[in-house]
Amino acid sequence: MTVKQISVFVENKPGRLAEFIDILSEHKIDMRAMSIAETQDFGILRIIVDNPEKAAEVIQNAHYVFSVTPVLAVAIPDEPGSLSEILHTLANHDISLEYTYAFITRQEKVAYMVFRVADNDKATKVLTDHNIKLATQEELFQI
Repeated sequence: MTVKQISVFVENKPGRLAEFIDILSEHKIDMRAMSIAETQDFGILRIIVDNPEKAAEVIQNAHYVFSVTPVLAVAIPDEPGSLSEILHTLANHDISLEYTYAFITRQEKVAYMVFRVADNDKATKVLTDHNIKLATQEELFQI
């Protein structure tokens, strides 16, 4: 059983990701998961959305280069060793991973995303000045 992942090339410049996300938002497309792999000029944005067919149409109409790929969404129990067990199961069957990323469900009523930025101090100040909550390491351990 697979789910559809959409991979989109987004220019690696300030504001370009926000512009793309605005397009999804304007069309009431809700992201369930997101990952970005960067290159010098472009980022490869991988998303899983609530309506991949509608998203593909919207993205195509906005003239982005994209592809739709079937991927597995694996439920992993929240306990030590669960991920390891799954990875060993795949390895023991000679199944290699190309990439992986994580997301949480709506059951927690909140999503957490990790941002890698060039200046952590500046980003922290900007976000907190805008009343955007940043999780501490301790809070992440308690999730």
